[in-house]
Amino acid sequence: MSEITRRTFTRQAVAAGLGLAFSTPLAAQRGGNPIFEGYYADPESRVFPTGPGGDGKPTYWIYPTFSAPYNQQLHLDAFSSPDLVTWTKHPRILDAANVTWAKRAMWAPTILHRGDWYYLIFSANDIQNDDQPGGLGVARSRRPEGPFEDMLGKPLIDKFHNGAQPIDPYVFEDQDGSIYLIYGGWRHCNITRLSDDLSRVVPLADGTLFKAITPEGYVEGSWMLRKDDKYYFMWSEGGWTGPNYAVAYAVATSPLGPFVRAGRILQQDPAVATGAGHHSVLRSPRSGKDYIVYHRRPLGQTDRNARVVCIDELRFSSSGVIEPVVITHEGVERDPAPHDSL
Repeated sequence: MSEITRRTFTRQAVAAGLGLAFSTPLAAQRGGNPIFEGYYADPESRVFPTGPGGDGKPTYWIYPTFSAPYNQQLHLDAFSSPDLVTWTKHPRILDAANVTWAKRAMWAPTILHRGDWYYLIFSANDIQNDDQPGGLGVARSRRPEGPFEDMLGKPLIDKFHNGAQPIDPYVFEDQDGSIYLIYGGWRHCNITRLSDDLSRVVPLADGTLFKAITPEGYVEGSWMLRKDDKYYFMWSEGGWTGPNYAVAYAVATSPLGPFVRAGRILQQDPAVATGAGHHSVLRSPRSGKDYIVYHRRPLGQTDRNARVVCIDELRFSSSGVIEPVVITHEGVERDPAPHDSL
């Protein structure tokens, strides 16, 4: 029998549900892709000022979709890391058993830390029209690892506005403290503003509640970041079950647009993986590097739910253009988030 390495043992232990951290040896320079065991997709990534248990140490967090048939998508897990290499699983931070209106297809969460609360906005039920129950809900917790409790007892958004299916949310806090929710499927994207406690939709400056900001090529999976007074709006396009899934972006001087398409930045590499898309972006508080966190499908895998979460570096040119992402098996180097950096 061949020797079992620390990494092999850790992978096997996690797969067996022993609750151990998924890690590489401390001397390793890169974490490897995928970054943790299991089929997950639609990863939301953040840096929060504390780790599990409120330890007060800045920590990387990922909140993905549990990738399974819709009727089995009845919970959400989270993963935390101090350095982008060692990851710890936090199971069932939100469970459909505790959300009276969620029956299936819980996916694509987004999260915001505000005051003493962590607010988790999530999709549920994959509604196909305004008569079906479901949409986007809000749960909250005092800690980033949960447990999260349904805050409203009903969806925050449960109707199609401007043709946008209420799925795939992204919550964005602008520098003036305004909270925006960007969301949408079926090739339509909306932006709306939320109250300070994220409990309701409030009017935008022009008095409207939902503004269409759909850029050319948009399908789903929105994300936004602000850099050098520009707003970079990113999304997924193509079909999520096929090889043409990809991430593109557009730029504006306001979170409300108008957004001018700039091009694709992430797509499959037939030598590495297929179906790369539905991403988020992390900025290291230590190195200042940007990372793209995304899902992809391993080579040779045809099951549409066989998606894994990966990280690679995201680079901007000197003129502010996002350079095409090189997807890798090696992943990224260890990049700790030290306590004195936030």
